[in-house]
Amino acid sequence: MAMIPFTGVKIFSTTLARDREMMGETITRWLKENSSLEIVDKEVTQSSDKEFHCLTVTLFYKPKG
Repeated sequence: MAMIPFTGVKIFSTTLARDREMMGETITRWLKENSSLEIVDKEVTQSSDKEFHCLTVTLFYKPKG
């Protein structure tokens, strides 16, 4: 498996239901504000216990060009 080069990582994570509902808008806003970056990989992780559900989106990026 080839390693994809990246220079940075941005993590979005929440356990609150209202924040999970808004996560897409939050990520889209960050992408627009950082349009000079190229997303080279992503990882979505979900974990939970009896009380909490955690959603994490990890973006791996490098400068465009």
